[in-house]
Amino acid sequence: MLKLENYIGGELIQPVSGAYLDNFNPACGEVYSLIPDSDERDIERAVEAAKNAFPVWSKQSAEARHDVLIKLSSLIERDLDSLAEAESIDNGKPLSLAKQVDIPRAVSNFKFYATAAMHTATEAFETVGQAINYTLRQPLGVVGCISPWNLPLYLFSWKIAPALAAGCCVVAKPSEITPMTAFLLSKLCIEAGLPEGVLNIVHGLGAKAGSAIVAHKDEKAISFTGGTQT
Repeated sequence: MLKLENYIGGELIQPVSGAYLDNFNPACGEVYSLIPDSDERDIERAVEAAKNAFPVWSKQSAEARHDVLIKLSSLIERDLDSLAEAESIDNGKPLSLAKQVDIPRAVSNFKFYATAAMHTATEAFETVGQAINYTLRQPLGVVGCISPWNLPLYLFSWKIAPALAAGCCVVAKPSEITPMTAFLLSKLCIEAGLPEGVLNIVHGLGAKAGSAIVAHKDEKAISFTGGTQT
């Protein structure tokens, strides 16, 4: 049976505990894969990887960040059919919906924010010859992204893409109910050449992995969508 892995520091690795959760096919109720039952130790590894990656990633040019995110969007588009099938099996939604809406939207999310990174402006205003006020936009650091089960790759990428485009590094947790396309995204990140530690995807329960993300002192911002258990 397929065992999903966490994506930390550019590598696919097992959870520290060695424990896994059952992943069910909602169409028939059968277990068809296993996902890491990650805890605070896995989150700590992910945050450390993101912190180590941040000094370099945050200083990359907008063009460099754009290029790798566009590469990632192209790989998602290339694998649209297989990703849509995985989404349909994992989530239970019609295959046609995953093909026409969910996966194409994930492609669009990365394309949109990659392009936005190239067009970020800094405003400056003069105060009647006395002073100049200006806006300086800087990446925050390590941010946490937690997404729900109903729009697995669609909403997961909607959170991740703007953070990466802005120069932040990410520790992300998909819903434990629908983890498959996040796992497949991990593989595409490696293929796209996303630098190690820039994006870290940790699977598990909200009470363990999710809580550890939001409580971590080095997380500078959290993007969260979902119920209490997420």
